Amino acid sequence: MDKVFVQGLEVLTTIGVYEWEKGIRQKIRFDLEMGYDTKPAALGDDIGQALDYSALSRKVSAYAEQNHVELVETMAERIALLILAEFPVKSVRVRLTKPGAVPNAAGVGVEIERFARANDVS
Repeated sequence: MDKVFVQGLEVLTTIGVYEWEKGIRQKIRFDLEMGYDTKPAALGDDIGQALDYSALSRKVSAYAEQNHVELVETMAERIALLILAEFPVKSVRVRLTKPGAVPNAAGVGVEIERFARANDVS
């Protein structure tokens, strides 16, 4: 399966379990990888057959900015479900990084992979 990816999508949101985190916005970073058949777009050189990663990025950013959660696991799961529901992809891998959450680490986070049900994607 071909892969389409969006790397390093940064969003400001309210995320965290501690009270002080609930009153601030923090940066999170998404690396997204979608299973998508790129061959029709490539053969026809047709943008209409390509996965619209710009629209996908806008949708993910808007969701993350407007929906506040405590856990990075929750945000990653919701983003995966959003992408599977709204875009014609066969799979999605979401890597969510929360920079600066742990001293001396560039970031912490999770990576999950989810698959569309066979009858959901043509």
